[in-house]
Amino acid sequence: MSTLTAVGHRGDPYRVRENTLPSIGSAFARGADAVEVDVRLTRDGVPVLLHDETLERLWGHDVRLDAVTAPQLKELTGGGVPTLREALTEAGAGRLMLDLPGASFEAVRTVVDLVRECGARDRAYYCAGPNTMLAVRAADPGAEIALTWTTLSPPRRVLIDAVSPRWLNYRFGLVSRELTDALHRDGLLVSAWTADTKRSMRTLLRAGVDSVTTNRLDALAAVRAELGR
Repeated sequence: MSTLTAVGHRGDPYRVRENTLPSIGSAFARGADAVEVDVRLTRDGVPVLLHDETLERLWGHDVRLDAVTAPQLKELTGGGVPTLREALTEAGAGRLMLDLPGASFEAVRTVVDLVRECGARDRAYYCAGPNTMLAVRAADPGAEIALTWTTLSPPRRVLIDAVSPRWLNYRFGLVSRELTDALHRDGLLVSAWTADTKRSMRTLLRAGVDSVTTNRLDALAAVRAELGR
C-alpha cells in the first residue's frame, strides 16, 4: 500500500487563521506532508496568500484584494496576510500546494516566476482547473501539477496530454476505488479535498487515494495509523 500525503488545507485553520504564516507552521508541526495555500495578486502585482477576492471574511475590510497595493494590504491587516515569498520561506523544506483561484495568464506567470526565483520549484506544486493549469504548464514545462476536477466524467485525453498533471485533484465525495484504480493504471496519482470526518477519510484511504487535503490533520493522522497509511 502506498504512502499517503497529508495536506493541511490553508494551513491548520481550525487552530490558526487560514493562509497565514502561523497556520502554515502549525500544520507542519502537526504532521502535514504539504500545505495547500491560496495565492492571489495585489493591485501592484505581489503574490500573497488569500482565498477570497476580498478582505471582508478574514480581515473585516470590505475591499477587494486587487484594489490594494502590498503596502496597503500590510497596513490593513497588520501584516497578517503573508506574501508568497514569505510563505515559501516559512515552509522551509516543506512542500506547498499553490491553489490559484481565478488567476489570469499574467498572474500565473508572476507566481511561477517567483517560485523559480525563490529556488522552490522542487517544493511547490500547483492546483486549479484546466485553463489555469494550462497556463502553469506554459509558464513552466517542468512544474508539478494537480489538475482539479469536479465531475465524474474523466478529463479528455487531449487535456491530460496538454496539462501533463502528476495528480488529479477531486472533491472527496467523487472518489471511489474504481476511479483511483483507473487513474493509477493511467499513471496518475489521486488527491482528494476537503475531507474532515474520520468516516470520509477512511473511505478515501480504502479507495486508495494518494493524498488527502483536510482541515483536521489530527483526525487524518489517527486514521492513517489505524489503516497503516
